[in-house]
Amino acid sequence: MSGDSNSNISVTASSKAQAMENCETTALQKHVMFFDRNNDGIIYPSETFQGFRAIGCGLLLSSVASVFINLGLSQKTRPGKPFSFKFPIEVKNIKMAKHTSDSGVYDKEGRFVPTRFEEVFAKHALTHPHSLTSDELKNLLKSNREPKDYGGWLAGYTEWKILYILCKDKNGLLHKETVRAVYDGSLFERMAKENASKKQK
Repeated sequence: MSGDSNSNISVTASSKAQAMENCETTALQKHVMFFDRNNDGIIYPSETFQGFRAIGCGLLLSSVASVFINLGLSQKTRPGKPFSFKFPIEVKNIKMAKHTSDSGVYDKEGRFVPTRFEEVFAKHALTHPHSLTSDELKNLLKSNREPKDYGGWLAGYTEWKILYILCKDKNGLLHKETVRAVYDGSLFERMAKENASKKQK
């Protein structure tokens, strides 16, 4: 009997691993998973706050970001579910919260589109081919705007402005590899490690 039990456990574990392989995690999901601090598939405002603090943001910015992001995205990621004052964001449905007036680097399913990413720098990185200046970033945002899409304008501006403030170099340049790392969330992990290392010194 014990042999059968071990066999069943092995099959179950194998089936779960196979299911995880078959369930592709999109770039957009990876982008937000850093903020799912307990890895339960749900991001609450407190986790958004903790995530921003982890990458080195101050109390004010982290507080404002957690309110703005969770209030704006929560219900969009919970179709058919009642309103919740806990403002949870469901990672699996994050594609439903993709805002308009964006660069198109994520497709409608939340997948990364390399050609659209390269297009951003081909069109707007005119001073340095692999970096964006502050003015070039402003031009990028303007080119992404859809008519009277004020919510999309605000979302796009907020995302890129925070990225620029946190990640520009000493010459005021936002580098291509930094922007690329934002799209799959790997930048957040790197920033958190660097911030933790600074605190230990």
